[in-house]
Amino acid sequence: MTNYLKIIISCSPDLHELLIAELSASGYDSFQEIENELEAFIDAERFDENEVVSILKKYGISPSVKVEKLKNVNWNEEWEKNFEPVYVGDQVQIRAAFHAQLPNYDFDIVINPKMSFGTGHHESTYLMVSEQLKIDHQNKHFLDVGTGTGILAIMAQKKGSKSITATDIDDWCISNSKENFALNAMENYSLLQGTIDKLTFPEPFDIIFANINKNVLLAELAIYANLLTKDGLLVLSGFYQEDIDDLTQRAAQSNLKLLRTNNKNNWAMMVLNRS
Repeated sequence: MTNYLKIIISCSPDLHELLIAELSASGYDSFQEIENELEAFIDAERFDENEVVSILKKYGISPSVKVEKLKNVNWNEEWEKNFEPVYVGDQVQIRAAFHAQLPNYDFDIVINPKMSFGTGHHESTYLMVSEQLKIDHQNKHFLDVGTGTGILAIMAQKKGSKSITATDIDDWCISNSKENFALNAMENYSLLQGTIDKLTFPEPFDIIFANINKNVLLAELAIYANLLTKDGLLVLSGFYQEDIDDLTQRAAQSNLKLLRTNNKNNWAMMVLNRS
């Protein structure tokens, strides 16, 4: 069993999403928002107080945090009690192995997400899968940046992608996505750990999906543009509707043109190509 810590941060609600994005990249597995507090959960062995203090100072938050040790529980068992299948329209079902497979769905994705981000329940993942249904993947080279549980990469293979490359910075996500690729009989894929600026790829991609957060996307847009084929598509999510203008302006600096957007509960998705 894993020993978990609960980190309690006093902050205004408008900072919750920024902190969740930052802490997720630092290995925090789940979060609970409580008015003027944010609770973050992490494996005790991975907890680094200095790292938390640095993040809080970055946003002008008091570096004083409360740390509670949680009672030992079987987290996989707890997850199984609470995880429900996700349905994207009438075409995609995202489920765990212990859920029954419902008939009449074109795409059946089986995952064991454990604590990784991307179960399909989050609006951004839902938006990305919805967009995948509209895009022709046949014989295309596909890149999933920040793959998490690997759902988008799995979906790409089911839609006929010629090759699939998935990346993540977190070793937990790499391990979990590899497990999920096996559950879905994935073939002809490359799974890489590291930031996109430190990785090398043998050829450009026809389709790039990046479901991360606004700050990372702003920093990496130029890299995505350089990795796209001439007629390639770049699909982004992990940010709010009000962030679209900032991302569109930064994208234009790399000759990327906004084609369309979509949103769900104020979370947004945008599709771009070379202008």
